Amino acid sequence: MDILALLPESTPPFLLTVLRLLLAFLFALPVGLERELGPRNVGLRTFPLVAVTSCGFVLVGLDSVGVQGNLTARILQGLITGVGFIGGGAILKVHDTVHGTATAAAIWSTSAIGIAVAFGRHEIALVLALLNLLLLRLFMPLKEAIHAGDG
Repeated sequence: MDILALLPESTPPFLLTVLRLLLAFLFALPVGLERELGPRNVGLRTFPLVAVTSCGFVLVGLDSVGVQGNLTARILQGLITGVGFIGGGAILKVHDTVHGTATAAAIWSTSAIGIAVAFGRHEIALVLALLNLLLLRLFMPLKEAIHAGDG
């Protein structure tokens, strides 16, 4: 559901674009804040930037080629691959352990938030943001409890 469709039809396209980018930022900000509050290697700046930039790439692509299945899919494919590369940089292997996989997955998911906003699918962006927060914040104690005996 595109909540911006509730605005008057006379709303300037520039304002709609700014509002979409702002929505992508706002949906991603809590996820970035959650990552920043812990001992993470990416956080408050990275997550909103990923969402806003993903939204921007899709908006530019839609403005350039419209919603043409093959061309739109190619834009998304390049974006998803590029963000996956960024997420890969968050993964660190130290001796026998691997750190950062949840952060990498959250970066990828945050890109999907920006993509959803660009397509006017704000309900998808909201659910992704909430699931990110739920999994990153509330499941950490569960993970720690499961691995408590691994010491």
